[in-house]
Amino acid sequence: MYIHDPVYRKIVVKIGTNVITTPSGELDQGILEQLTTQIARLRNQGVEVLLVSSGAVGAGRSILTLPNSYPPVARRQVLSSTGQIRLINTYSDLFERHGVLIAQILVTKSDFRDRQHYLNMRTCFTSLLQQGIIPVINENDAVSVTELMFTDNDELSGLIASMMHVDAHIILSHVDGVFDLSSSGGAQQIIREIDPDDQQFQRSIRPGKSEFGRGGMLTKCHIGQKLARFGITVHIANGRTPGILYDLLSGKPAGTKFLAQERTHGRKQWLAHSEGMEKGAVIINAGAEAALRSPTEANSLLPVGIEEVRGSFYKGDIIKICSMHGDAIGYGMARYSAEETRKLLGHHDQKPLIHYDYLYINSAHHDHERRNPEETL
Repeated sequence: MYIHDPVYRKIVVKIGTNVITTPSGELDQGILEQLTTQIARLRNQGVEVLLVSSGAVGAGRSILTLPNSYPPVARRQVLSSTGQIRLINTYSDLFERHGVLIAQILVTKSDFRDRQHYLNMRTCFTSLLQQGIIPVINENDAVSVTELMFTDNDELSGLIASMMHVDAHIILSHVDGVFDLSSSGGAQQIIREIDPDDQQFQRSIRPGKSEFGRGGMLTKCHIGQKLARFGITVHIANGRTPGILYDLLSGKPAGTKFLAQERTHGRKQWLAHSEGMEKGAVIINAGAEAALRSPTEANSLLPVGIEEVRGSFYKGDIIKICSMHGDAIGYGMARYSAEETRKLLGHHDQKPLIHYDYLYINSAHHDHERRNPEETL
């Protein structure tokens, strides 16, 4: 199928485990052929595609049987490392039929913690796209355990979408979209469009998870809201529907669409996804909190507004900003180490610990860029 004028020119496509596996956990060759054909044709029409694919553990289950007594962490490592080979070889063979080359990238959550590493990863993805190569990305489950794990590949794909400033993030699930389950009777209706500032729709979502994957609809919606606030359109749709990617890039209504707001600066997007990646934290006083939350001024965080330093961090590390009550109000990139910051606590006339350009505050109303970035607390 040829799309005359695709509505998006750069996209992340995330494919869930239950989309490309059978009920028994084996790879579904027919669905994989459908999806790779669609992606290859879009790529050949000039659409840049980054593919985030789950399914390695599921593929591992289809070729290896482990005893029930096997330790859970070791089970996941064995299944994912053996299954990833089958998964990527399947993708390679199917895309090769369309003359499309792919590259495999396995990442962990720690790869996103360091700004320079983050930029190096972005350069890799950009270079692959420039050569017409489709990056096929998955979490490195063989080494990602406990705190190193993403919530699921929905979170990973959201980070990639933000990193690459794509036009749209397409989450392909085994359901048709976000359903309104608030009604006690009658047919359940798909919520076709969602304003990212609307919190009411979450009350009608059932917080279940997929059979073989780790993610659920609540996670998908949380990521959809966050990316839409940064200016990236998000679609949640059924990946098993024939021609679903053609429909979405033709502008046809399908699944659930999170409406994009005004685009946000890339650094702010990086910081906004920093939850769980911080190296330390600072506790700030009420005056500093009020200034950082100001709707009219763009303020940085000076040492004079800091009451306490927690953990060990160095210049360039991500740190969490907490209120006096212990609530996380935002994240930023430190310009001092933890040791230097402790020496400057309460001091006036010092350079900011976190400059506004490297500061993100957890509020839907403060995700946009403000003027006068040199103003400080």
